[in-house]
Amino acid sequence: MKYISTRGDKTERAFCEILLEGLAPDGGLYLPVAYPKVDAATLARWRSLSYADLAFEILSLYIDDIPAADLRTLVGRAYNAEVFGTPEIVPVRRLGDSGVLVEALSNGPTLAFKDMAMQLLGQLFEYELGRRGEELNILGATSGDTGSAAEYAMRGKKGVRVFMLSPAGRMSPFQQAQMYSLQDENIHNIAVEGVFDDAQDIVKAVSNDLAFKRQYKIGTVNSINWARLLAQVVYYFAGYFQATKSNDERVSFTVPSGNFGNVCAGHVARMMGLPVDKLVVATNENDVLDEFFRTGTYRVRGSAETYETSSPSMDISKASNFERFVFDLLGRDGARTKALFGDAIARDGAFSITTDEHAAIAGYGFQSGRSTHADRLDTIRSTYERFGDLIDTHTADGVKVAFERVAAGVPMIVLETALPAKFAETIREATGQEPGRPAKLDGIEALPKRFTVMKPETALVKAYIERHCA
Repeated sequence: MKYISTRGDKTERAFCEILLEGLAPDGGLYLPVAYPKVDAATLARWRSLSYADLAFEILSLYIDDIPAADLRTLVGRAYNAEVFGTPEIVPVRRLGDSGVLVEALSNGPTLAFKDMAMQLLGQLFEYELGRRGEELNILGATSGDTGSAAEYAMRGKKGVRVFMLSPAGRMSPFQQAQMYSLQDENIHNIAVEGVFDDAQDIVKAVSNDLAFKRQYKIGTVNSINWARLLAQVVYYFAGYFQATKSNDERVSFTVPSGNFGNVCAGHVARMMGLPVDKLVVATNENDVLDEFFRTGTYRVRGSAETYETSSPSMDISKASNFERFVFDLLGRDGARTKALFGDAIARDGAFSITTDEHAAIAGYGFQSGRSTHADRLDTIRSTYERFGDLIDTHTADGVKVAFERVAAGVPMIVLETALPAKFAETIREATGQEPGRPAKLDGIEALPKRFTVMKPETALVKAYIERHCA
């Protein structure tokens, strides 16, 4: 399997090459030259596999430059009951007889779905760097959960440093504590005086400076890295097998989304042949994606229009992974994709697709919906009262939209994004209940914190990296 850029560079690269790169040299995102197809016989064979074995089967379709025995070992280290606390890894639970289900993706070390990919990336990075005898400086941006998941996965890994940018003061106290309390020498937290999109822009700017990127061996763990998105494809298959009894059935997924990476993995699974009916994108008040699916116009918001909400991991107004779907929607026209995401966004801060292209979205199964703080509180409260199920704020955005879109006879699986403990203030507001947390995380907010506050300037971040790589 080889990979090409969404912006027209047709140079075919191997998986391990793009694993350590992140963005393509032309500024685009990597996608496989074609999605491998899965037939009914393969689905039948996969249905009874453990999560680790299922992951190995799916990853093997995309990774041919790591020996199979080694890949199986890496996958086994990433996905096991010791790491995720349950043999199912991603157990699915039903909300009564409503037709809505929740897939638990937050049983990992940082209580968020980002662990599902980061635990594998940590293994892949250490393995590949060891083969090459090289080091890697990971530069990432987080709106809440990516940072801690990456840092917990990479802490202590040989040959890896992590430089994680986050919006100063815009994460929950629990999220801040998870990241900033880490004292490992290879972990560097930078609190940017701005919003997530400012941090994400810096990561992209550094990645597009090819000379700097190569000199300091810069890689990324954000979902612009194809390996991370690939790891997320697995739990769509796992959720499908738990929610159905046969491969004649179809399911839909509702995915809380800000950066479009999580739901883009569902798009890949559907393109492979997973029987997915609808992929429903659920946004919060930062509804750039909902606006696109309703109107065909993608309009980036500036910092002043990016709202601080009670589902902060989705406080994003530049959906980086969205380019991957649009590339497919446009018939993989790299020049047009570059014109939209490069030229039009830089010039106008927005672009619109044609009426026919907007109509074609339905063929990919996408729908969308929006949730507000009031909706969030109501959904958390009602889900707890009706089903005895306490959900976090982002999952609540998904559940709210899922109930609007669920269809008779088609299970609707909501992808859980985090455990309620990470957003205790809103949970208390909604239910009066104090969400439980693992005993090992009691008092985490009181731990000493180690981080650097910085203005949102690329030059300052580069200088910081230079100082700490000397």
